[in-house]
Amino acid sequence: MKGVILAGGLGTRLMPLTRVTNKHLLPVYNRPMIHYPIECLVNAGIRDIMVVTGGDSAGDFLKLLGNGSDFGLDDIHYTYQKGEGGIADALRLAEHFADGDKIVVVLGDNIIEKSIRKAVGDFFTQRRGAKILLKQVEDPERFGVAEIKGNSVVSIEEKPSNPKSNYAVIGIYMFDAQVFEIIKTLKPSGRGELEITDVNNAYIAQGTMTYEILDGWWTDAGTFDSLLKATNLVAQGGANRTDDEVGGRAGELAAAGIPA
Repeated sequence: MKGVILAGGLGTRLMPLTRVTNKHLLPVYNRPMIHYPIECLVNAGIRDIMVVTGGDSAGDFLKLLGNGSDFGLDDIHYTYQKGEGGIADALRLAEHFADGDKIVVVLGDNIIEKSIRKAVGDFFTQRRGAKILLKQVEDPERFGVAEIKGNSVVSIEEKPSNPKSNYAVIGIYMFDAQVFEIIKTLKPSGRGELEITDVNNAYIAQGTMTYEILDGWWTDAGTFDSLLKATNLVAQGGANRTDDEVGGRAGELAAAGIPA
């Protein structure tokens, strides 16, 4: 199982800060934003990670992260997205890296309180398809919203004016190798982007989408309000783990039963 962090885009909602740096290099409390999705994957047992970045500050990711040794990794892979073609457009750049394996995709501005290790383990044993993580929110119209019937997701609607539920699809997705073939069939939305919601709905149409409800808090950090919220949440209770746990993760991976 491999991990992909999507950290491209122009970050227009955080202008003028993003005129001089990539959004994912901005601080969230005492660390750069990009640290949190990396730790999310490492804590889930993922050792093979690619960062998809873009813009004029792409080289700064290499300066900051290097080969990933600060996170107990042997290496981090990088690739570059030209322009801003959407989440699915960024993900398609990871096809060669994935090389037929299942992948766990984390948006670079998503920050969670607890580990997704259980969900990743469940997906590892899932024969095929995809898995999304959901969280109840007070403002579902800001997100992709899942309509749930029983144990199934029946549809996902992007930023609906009249949401069918308050379950937001958070920016953590798990896909089998078919995801790249699905992306090749997509057409740009009205925003001119390849939408990850269209990818998820394709799996729903096949009947191969599963879901789990995220435990603990979650926020994105893509607006000034959510960036402030993320900083306050991390300052109050941390995210993913405490700083002294990073070095000890390597010895836990085999026990988790999640191969790299």
